[in-house]
Amino acid sequence: MEIIVAESYEQMSRLAADMIERQLLRKPSSVLGLATGSTPVGFYQELVRRHAQQGLDFSKVITFNLDEYLDLSPSHPQSYRYFMDHNLFNFINVDPKNIHVPYGHTEEVDEFCDWYEQEIKRVGGIDIQVLGIGADGHIAFNEPGSSLGSRTRLKTLTKQTIDDNARFFDNPEEVPRFAITMGVGTILEAKEIILLAHGAKKAEIVAQALEGPITAQVSASALQMHRHVTVIVDAEGGSLLKRADYYRWVFEEKKRLVPRLIGKVT
Repeated sequence: MEIIVAESYEQMSRLAADMIERQLLRKPSSVLGLATGSTPVGFYQELVRRHAQQGLDFSKVITFNLDEYLDLSPSHPQSYRYFMDHNLFNFINVDPKNIHVPYGHTEEVDEFCDWYEQEIKRVGGIDIQVLGIGADGHIAFNEPGSSLGSRTRLKTLTKQTIDDNARFFDNPEEVPRFAITMGVGTILEAKEIILLAHGAKKAEIVAQALEGPITAQVSASALQMHRHVTVIVDAEGGSLLKRADYYRWVFEEKKRLVPRLIGKVT
């Protein structure tokens, strides 16, 4: 695991975009796992900018999103498909048939989840999975107590997650109680993983997930078992990391000696 403590949210977003750009230049048909939430917005804006100004090509890219609320239509302003369309998909040249976001209106949830898993396998697996981290340490909607071997499934959201997401809805009662989500086991099968976190509110859980014990009570801690994870946090998000000075030293040495190794050597 490589942990990068960036100077700012903007630098965090650029560094993540650098990794995606290198991946697409190496493999134009890459399979990208994508996340929603406020954290990756700047990262998506940077990808859009590079597409518009530098010609970064997404025409052969295949995408899979982590999760979607149950019973929200793709056109609902708080659905994750709507979020992705308005923050990324509508502004790059990705082929619509290559976009995969869990369908919240499916009538056969178990069958859909099995199909989603099979689609990921059919295209050869996810090359890079982008993640955020919830206030209780969840990745995707794998709430505390989720099996570290879990697969794509229907998940009941915790009260904390519902409360955290209520700010996006006009009425707290409108916040969905269920979501379709990739499992921790599904996420860990990605060839590479990028975890993004920013802000002082995430500092404590970031430290628990990265430097604490591996536990199903903090699903992000399972990333410690993955062989190729790059964590990028801003200064506030990394403020409680005990080894922050070491992480900064490693990053500065790579920038000085071999910049292309950032996000590659752990």
